[in-house]
Formats: sequence, C-alpha cells, structure tokens
Amino acid sequence: MTMTLNETLAQLESLGNETVRAQNKKKGAHDNQYGVRLGDIRKLAAKIKTNDQLAVALWDTENIDARLLAILLIKPKNLFQDQVDQMLRSVNFVQVADWFIAYVVRKHPDKESLRQRWMQDSDPWAARAGWSLTSDRIAKDPEGLDLAALLNRIETEMGSAAPEVQWTMNFCLAGIGIHFPEHRDRAIAIGEKLGLYRDYPVPKGCTSPFAPIWINEMVRRQSGGQ
Repeated sequence: MTMTLNETLAQLESLGNETVRAQNKKKGAHDNQYGVRLGDIRKLAAKIKTNDQLAVALWDTENIDARLLAILLIKPKNLFQDQVDQMLRSVNFVQVADWFIAYVVRKHPDKESLRQRWMQDSDPWAARAGWSLTSDRIAKDPEGLDLAALLNRIETEMGSAAPEVQWTMNFCLAGIGIHFPEHRDRAIAIGEKLGLYRDYPVPKGCTSPFAPIWINEMVRRQSGGQ
C-alpha cells in the first residue's frame, strides 16, 4: 500500500484512543501523540510495508505514534551509522526509544560500533541503548567483554544515572549474575547495595526486576527448580 505522509497521519489520528493517550502521558509522553494502540500501529505497518522515505517524513513530525510507525517501516541497513545516532538522540519517549533499539539498532550492521560509542556517552537515550546492546552481548556473545569492569561501572554509576539508563544497566547487572556463576555473588551484592527496583510493582506471576530476586529466580529455573 502506497500512502502519503498526510494520509498516514490521518490514518493514525483516526486510530487514536484517549485511554492510550492518558497511559502514555503517565509514562512521560508529550502532547504530540494520537494514542494509537501498539497492535494497531503494527497492523498499519504491515499494510504499508518497508518505505524509507515515508519513515523519515513520519519521524520528522516528532509525533510519538508516527515515530513508532516509522521504526517499523525503516530498513535499518539503509541508514548510515551517524543517522542512527542522530535519530536515537532525538527520541523523547521511552516506548519510541525501546522500539528503535529493538527494531533498528539491533538489526543495524554497525551495532557493535554504536554500542561502544554509546557506552561512553552522557546522553541518556544513547546510554540506554549502549547498555541494552551490552546486555544482549552478555547473554549471547560475551567474548571480549570485561565483566568485572562492567560491574565496577554499574556499582559506581547506576545509583546516580538517569532513570532511562538505570533500567538497561540493571539488565546488565542481572545478566552477569544469571549467566556467570563466578560473578554471581558480587552482582547480587551490588543489587542489594543499590536497592534499585526493590519495591517495583510486579504483576502476579512475573519476576521482580530487583536484581537479587531476578538473578536467584532465573538460576533456580535453570537448575530445574520448581
């Protein structure tokens, strides 16, 4: 399906929902949004299919729903590394950041170069992405990572980091504790010391993001515990 920018925005606006808008605002969203359900954005993307030109135009509107749709229309390999970096830094809502990381950054051929660049960055969205990519490597491709040095950084920096960064740093902390028994006690101790997410509300049946609980629960499952 071929659609112009105005046609696409009109379609998004027609799908807007007041409840979703209110939920987004609670999560820190600005007013430039329609409040489209994520499932409806996915359905619209499936109809339009890949369209880099439309995606860029949607992104430039800074509308939250338009940017979420743009992410699903972009072919990551068609973006230069600096374009990915600039787009990430222009994000101003966590859902957009996490979709961009998941669907663009993780599929980009330069993701490791970007990871290394963002791990040294003070911009909260860049740092969130850097720690998210590092969490992926901890779980899937840890060779070459200095896990002890990562724990040092987490212990020193996580407590005062921006909330956007704390979340993905915590994934790294838990990942190290879960996957590397030799670092497990220290990871748990750091989690206890920092206390982040200790009282985080968790739906019934879900695991707490508090690192000591998370680590112990995943290790229990891996060992066949009930």
